[in-house]
Amino acid sequence: MITIFKFDAMTKQTINDYIELTKPRILNMVLVSATLGYFLGGHGKVAFWGLLWLLIGVSAVCAGSATLNHYLERDSDKKMARTRNRPIPAGRIPANNALLFGVALILGGVLFLWLKANLLTAFLSLMSAFLYVLVYTPLKKVSWLHTTIGAIPGALPPLGGWTAATGEISLGGWLLFCILFVWQHPHFYSIAWMFREDYRAGGFKVLPVVQPDGKSTFRQILLYSLLLIPISVMPTVAGMSGNLYFGGACVLGMAMLAQSIVLTRTRTYQDARNLLKASVIYLPALLLLIVVDRSF
Repeated sequence: MITIFKFDAMTKQTINDYIELTKPRILNMVLVSATLGYFLGGHGKVAFWGLLWLLIGVSAVCAGSATLNHYLERDSDKKMARTRNRPIPAGRIPANNALLFGVALILGGVLFLWLKANLLTAFLSLMSAFLYVLVYTPLKKVSWLHTTIGAIPGALPPLGGWTAATGEISLGGWLLFCILFVWQHPHFYSIAWMFREDYRAGGFKVLPVVQPDGKSTFRQILLYSLLLIPISVMPTVAGMSGNLYFGGACVLGMAMLAQSIVLTRTRTYQDARNLLKASVIYLPALLLLIVVDRSF
């Protein structure tokens, strides 16, 4: 007798919970930035299978790192309104299961990249996971500088995409790293401002908690939003892209800066949310600009 397996409501919930552990929104941004690095590293020529293997490996490592972040922060998540219903603190996923799931994803992803891309790309992915899980995550309870430290693993995916296409780290890869490194500061500081009370309850040393008046937070947002403009046009200066990208990158950067200025003046939740939305739009828009620019 053949029994056909059917998904019941509990099975679907469990699957959704494991997907939530991987932080799909962050994963999407990582994949966009890795694709950007691969595209530029290949001078606009994309090997379909090479890109697919890269994205599979990067997805696994990123998902595993996010899962371990959930595991390590499970006690703090219970104290915060926006995170207490996450799978581990809510008791839907056992902590040990999440630990094994995360470790398996990272190791499997790194091995996959080693076999299908190259050793350098695999090493960069492993380093990204190490910095995110074992340096950035515990540092959140120690110093507000965790945002800048955490921007390092966050900026490695486009560099990994570059090395997957070229087999080496060169100027173009470093420029992409710098763009992502700078971009993350207004992105994450807007989140920190929106949820500063939650972060305080969770014991996290985000800048708006350490310095509640917000002056330092908004200085950081303005500084990095301003820096993003000259940094983002460096691919054109280096000969990696043309005038179309140059103009578009300037427009996108100015839009980010304008929204940062608005937030600095109003200091409202809604304007912090608007800056967050602008930053999320920025990356895929930048990728689209490069693709279009390379097509002419």
